[in-house]
Amino acid sequence: MHVVLGVCGGIAAYKAVEVARRLVDAGHHVVPVLTDDAQRFVGALTFSALASEPARTSLFEGPDPIPHTRLGQATDLVVVAPATAKLLGKYATGISDDLLTTTLLATRAPVLVAPAMHTEMWEHPAVQENLATLRRRGVHVVAPAVGRLAGGDVGAGRLAEPDEIVDTALAILGRANGALRGRRVVVTAGGTREPIDPVRYLGNRSSGKMGHAVARAALRAGAEVVVVTSVPADAPSGCEVVRAVTADEMHGVVAHRVADADVVVMAAAVADFRPKAVADRKLKKRDGVPEVVLEPTVDILEAIGRAKRRGQIVVGFSAETEELEANARAKLVGKHVDLMVANDVAAPDSGFEVDTNRAVLLDSTGRERELPLLTKDALAAVIVDAIAELLGASGSAEPKEHG
Repeated sequence: MHVVLGVCGGIAAYKAVEVARRLVDAGHHVVPVLTDDAQRFVGALTFSALASEPARTSLFEGPDPIPHTRLGQATDLVVVAPATAKLLGKYATGISDDLLTTTLLATRAPVLVAPAMHTEMWEHPAVQENLATLRRRGVHVVAPAVGRLAGGDVGAGRLAEPDEIVDTALAILGRANGALRGRRVVVTAGGTREPIDPVRYLGNRSSGKMGHAVARAALRAGAEVVVVTSVPADAPSGCEVVRAVTADEMHGVVAHRVADADVVVMAAAVADFRPKAVADRKLKKRDGVPEVVLEPTVDILEAIGRAKRRGQIVVGFSAETEELEANARAKLVGKHVDLMVANDVAAPDSGFEVDTNRAVLLDSTGRERELPLLTKDALAAVIVDAIAELLGASGSAEPKEHG
C-alpha cells in the first residue's frame, strides 16, 4: 500500500528515517515528503536511499504540476513524524503553503500525526486546541512520550518511538484492508504468578513476547484487540490492555471478554498449580522450610474451548520439552481448540525469553505444518494468517456487527 511520510523540522526528524525503513520492510510503498525545515536536520538523500522513491521537497519542482494532488489521491495513509507545533497549527486551520500541508489538505486517506516539541510548547493551549480539532476531524495521533528533549531538558514532548508509530500506522492500514478487519480478538500473554506470601510466588519463564507479537499481528490485520497480560508495560500500543497476574484473575477477565470475541488466542503460560494456602505475611527463613501444598488452577483454555460458540476460533499454545507433536495433538483434541501452536521450549533458540521460535501448527481439520526458526513477530503473522483461514472455513468469513 502507498504511504506518504511527512517529515517536519525538529531534532526528532532523525527518527523518521527508521519509520521509513520499517514501513518499507513491512511491504509498503513509502514516499517521503520533507519540509524545508526538516532538511536542516536530516538530508533528503537519506530518505531517498531508504524509501520506495526519491524524497519530495518542493511544491514547484519536478515534472508534475500538481504533485500534492497526485500524492493525496494515490496514498492509502499519510504519516507525519515528527509533527511540529507549526505543522499542527497550519493543518488545523487549513493553511497550505508547502508540499506537505497541501498534500494533507488534498488527501481523503487516513492521516496519522506524531507530535514532537518541547514541553512548554506541547502543553500550550493553542497546540492542544489544534490537536483537539484534528482529532474531531478523524486524524489519528500518536502522543509524545516523556523523556530527554533537545538542550538537555526532560519532560513531555519527546517523539514516540518508531516502532510505536509504525505499529499504529500498520493498524490503521489493516482496519481498511486486513484479513481480520472488523474482528474482535482476545489475546493472553505472559506468565501467571501464584502467590506464596506477600513477596514470593510460583511462576514461570514466560516473558509475554509471543502473546504480544500475536496481538501486534492481529492489529496489523485490522482486528480490534484486547490483551490480557501479566506484563502490561510491554503490550503493543493500539490494544486495550487488561492486567491479570494470577490464573484466577486471567480466567475472570477472559471469561468476561470472550462473549463478543471472534477469536481467542491463549498465548499466556498459565500456571497449572498454585499454593492451597497463601501466607498473610512474609515467611521467614528462621522459621524453617515451609510446607507448600499445591492445588490445580482452572484450565482456562479447556473452559473456553468447551464453551466456544459456532464460528468462534480458539487458539492454544503447547510449550513442550518432549514428544512435541503428540502432546500438542492431544491438547488440541482434549481442550476443544481450533488451532494449536506447539513449540519445543527445551531448545535454546525457541520458547521463553528469546526473540525466536520453532513451532508446529496443528488445526482441527487434521492439518499439520512444521515451521522453520522464525522471529516471534514472523511466527505471529503466520498464526494470524491461519486464524483468518479458519474463520473463512468456519463460515465466518465476514465479520458480524458488534453491539
